[in-house]
Parts: sequence; C-alpha cells; structure tokens
Amino acid sequence: MGLAIAAASRARRLSPPNPWVGAVVLSASGEVVGTGSTQAPGGSHAEVAALLEAGELARDGVLVVTLEPCNHQGRTPACTEQIIDAGISRVVVAIEDPDPLVAGSGIERLRSAGLQVSLGTRAAEVRDQLAPYLRQRVTGRAFCVVKTAMSLDARSVARDGTSQWITGPEARADAHNVRADSQAVIIGAGTALADSPSLNARDATPPATRQPARVLLDARGRVPATGPLFDQSIAATVVFTTDSADPGAIKAWREAGAVVEFVETQGSGVHLEQVLQVLSEKYGVLQAMVEGGAAMHAAFIEASLVDRLVAYVAPTFLGRDGRLAFDLDGPSTVMDASKWRITNTMLVGSDIRITLDPIVAAEELS
Repeated sequence: MGLAIAAASRARRLSPPNPWVGAVVLSASGEVVGTGSTQAPGGSHAEVAALLEAGELARDGVLVVTLEPCNHQGRTPACTEQIIDAGISRVVVAIEDPDPLVAGSGIERLRSAGLQVSLGTRAAEVRDQLAPYLRQRVTGRAFCVVKTAMSLDARSVARDGTSQWITGPEARADAHNVRADSQAVIIGAGTALADSPSLNARDATPPATRQPARVLLDARGRVPATGPLFDQSIAATVVFTTDSADPGAIKAWREAGAVVEFVETQGSGVHLEQVLQVLSEKYGVLQAMVEGGAAMHAAFIEASLVDRLVAYVAPTFLGRDGRLAFDLDGPSTVMDASKWRITNTMLVGSDIRITLDPIVAAEELS
C-alpha cells in the first residue's frame, strides 16, 4: 500500500476533478509487476494504468489500490470490469469511495465476481491524502484551505501597512506548492486593491501542471478590471458578486474575460458557502485556497468553512500597532474556543509552517 500511496501523490495536481489514486499489481508470486496513478481527466484510472503495465503477469495476482474502484461507465469504462477481466484474484482497498456513483458498489461487484476484497489498509493515511476529494463528495463544496503569513505576535501587516515580505523566499515558494495543489485561489476586494496579485503558482516544485483559477470576492464592484488578476493569459478569473454590485464593474469584468457569478449577500460580503458550492459544482474544484486578509480569514473561520489552516510564522515581531492575521470576534470564554489539531510542523528556510485541521471537520472524514 505504501507504493500505491506514493503513486497517488504523483497525480495530486494532474487528476482533479477526479481523485488522485494510486495502484500496484503484484504477480501470483508476490512481485511488483505494475504501478499506476490517476491520469488527467479522460485518461486511465490508477487501477487500469497498473494493469496495463502488468499485462499477463496480473493474472491470479493482487491489486492494491488507495480508493475503491469505480463500478460505472463515465469518461472511461468501469474499473471493476477491467480488474475482473485481467484475472486478478484479490483486491486490497484502503478506503471506500463516498461518491454516490460508487459508495461500496465497486467492492460489491468484485466480491460477486469471486474476488477476495479486503478494506481498511492504511485507511487513515489515505483519508488524509484524499481529504479534499472526500470533503467535496461528502459536503458538496470545495475543501477550503486558509493560508496566512504572520509574525510571532500574530501580525500580518506592519504599522505602516506593509506586509511584503514577512516571511522569507523559501516560505513564499512553499506557499506556491499549496496553490499548485489547489484548483482555485480566493481573495477579497481589499487584497486585490492593495496587492494587485497574479495568484499563479509560479514557484511550485515540481512545476504546476496547470494554474488554479483566480477567484475574486467583490460584493459591491470595487475592484477595477485591470492588472495581473484579469490577465487571462495567466489563468482564468472568476468573480463572485451580488445583485447590488455596480453594473459598470460587472460589465468591465466580463469585457476583461472574467466569468461573473452571482451569489446571495452574507453580512457585507458574498455568501461564502455558496461560493465554495459553486466552485465545486460548476468548476470541479476539489480544493480552494483562501489568501485574503484578516477579515476574510475570520469570515471563513467564523462560518466553520475552513478545513485546513496553513500558517507561516516568521521569527520577528511587528508589535501592538501591527494588524492581526485574523480579525476574529472570538469566544467569551476559553471553554468555548474552537479546537484545532496540529497535523504538521516544518521549518521552511528561517520560518515555520504549521498545518492545522479543525477537530470537528477531521472527525467527519474519519
């Protein structure tokens, strides 16, 4: 299963909106004779890629796969039928696929054909690897990653309004890997006006196979349709706004090549959950990365929409006059504070990257 998990990781940026899956075929004598990972949409699924590499050596062998094989005809034939036709005798599956088109039917089909099927090998590891896909299939919305950079005293902007750069070049390059792993990068009007960002994954390692869509949340039509954000040669631009937005801004966005989506108003901004739902349903986004400012980060957190928080902490202080990284109201007592689990810490250059998952969200996927 370790080889299958490693194979799946290689498809992380290639396969969406399909899940990144890895598969390994063992011959009847126990030798590895085929390895595969999910190809780009319309290409082979991991199981089929591994079976093609194995050829006749797959007969009477074992297939190890990170996600339950599909049992339906989509862009490609059902994997279950190809597994059966290859003469595989046993299938080892890490986790079931919660997609309603699968949901146990793949395992049932294999067993009904006489194959031995075992479930649960290294399941927790695979659930973490496939967390964006699982969240999207379970909730119908994109998996939401909030990324922030801050000082040791949790400030993201200095007294004079500067924020570039709090962290070092290594941390900034690492953040581009999070972008490359996402299918959409979300910012608000304030960030767009202050930074005029391009939001592409230009420093990812390995290089991004495709650029994430740039998503602007602008309820009133404050952001002009100029600058890198609206340069369609970089990547697609999607603007989420409301019926109360300036008609002139909407017209300009469209003329610049952006797609404009209308959602309901929530407070003084757009309805954030609807944004994540539309990104999932209409654009096939499994993971959306939020790179806004303190107010936007707080809005996603307070709406319980954050599935993962990635914080880059720099070894410096910005002081009491600096702006906090999160503009949260906060609980009235410590007992009511939200609970997060640190899943990873890593030194990146001179900075520390801390990855956290909300405990409730993590439990829902277990």
